[in-house]
Amino acid sequence: MLPHMIDEIKQKDTADTTHFGFKTVDKQSKQALVRNVFDSVAEKYDIMNDVMSGGLHRLWKNDMIRVMRPEPGMTLLDVAGGTGDIAFRFLDAAKKRERADSPAAEVTVCDINASMLEVGRDRAIDRGILRNIDWVCGNAEGLSFPDNSFDVYTIAFGIRNVTNIDKALAEAYRVLKPGGRFLCLEFSKVNTPLLRKIYDSYSFHILPRFGEMITGDRKSYQYLVESIRQFPTQDKFKSMISEAGFSRVTYRNMTGGVVALHSGWKI
Repeated sequence: MLPHMIDEIKQKDTADTTHFGFKTVDKQSKQALVRNVFDSVAEKYDIMNDVMSGGLHRLWKNDMIRVMRPEPGMTLLDVAGGTGDIAFRFLDAAKKRERADSPAAEVTVCDINASMLEVGRDRAIDRGILRNIDWVCGNAEGLSFPDNSFDVYTIAFGIRNVTNIDKALAEAYRVLKPGGRFLCLEFSKVNTPLLRKIYDSYSFHILPRFGEMITGDRKSYQYLVESIRQFPTQDKFKSMISEAGFSRVTYRNMTGGVVALHSGWKI
């Protein structure tokens, strides 16, 4: 029944409407709806990531950093990274490669949710990370940074919440320097029937209950589960990245397609 539900919803999307989970909403209203979701769950967001993924999100993010290969002097824009998970890993990895005369790596965290950024700033202070990191409240569809500003652009588990994904990809291409790299970690389409059946049952019946128990907010986690099912397939998203101008576009499935790491270069 689930594929049928998704097909019906996608047929309702128009130039003026889009999906918010399994609901069809005006494009102008989606941004505020998504903001409300993350405002609601911000304080317990990282705890819920551990609960939802059984801790696997840490391995997925570590793998993104390994593929990125942070270096001293590298500049990173991490979009939708308000709590700092990718930023902290990036700075730690770059610091390990520093020499006495090496320039420091720098990261800018950009998130549309001020509440998520507040959590990230607090976490940074607790870790003693006070330099080489900036926190900017901004929209992935209209970034405030100049052209050709960053060596790497990352977005982890955030692009499916963007109203106009094509605009976000165009902005990613714009702000990257020539030779810069786009990396996107996102929930995707499970590629084995048995795992898909288990994953669907877990997602729709268990995760919202965890959300209610831990954050007191079942509806937000119901939306997050539904938003995953609405996200394009790996091959479709790969095509969208290419259409934005990126070259050498690839993706790699993780955990049977539960998550995919997408990569593209601005050449």
